Amino acid sequence: QVQLVESGGGLVQAGGSLRLSCAASGSISSINTMGWYRQAPGKQRELVATITTDGSTNYADSVKGRFTISRDNAKNTVYLQMNSLKPEDAAVYSCTASDNLRIDAYWGQGTQVTVSS
Repeated sequence: QVQLVESGGGLVQAGGSLRLSCAASGSISSINTMGWYRQAPGKQRELVATITTDGSTNYADSVKGRFTISRDNAKNTVYLQMNSLKPEDAAVYSCTASDNLRIDAYWGQGTQVTVSS
């Protein structure tokens, strides 16, 4: 079992920046790819970014060039640096971890990001 705990959400002005963190604990050795999803009220959940164990990344087109996902394997932590935030970025952001059996096998509790205009 893996537990994921997000932090760093909050209120930010449009154009501002925020960094989300996700700390993993438990059966850490089972984790490979980690990622971030977001879901705004009335909208579908969207995969924002993923990162593999060796650091390969993928981004949704909507955040490409503005967001950066990274991970510190020694700290068992994944980050999402969000720059140039827009009101449409407001959502609950959830961290995920995949293992060899399932994609997004583990989920964090979510952290709220609010962007004011």
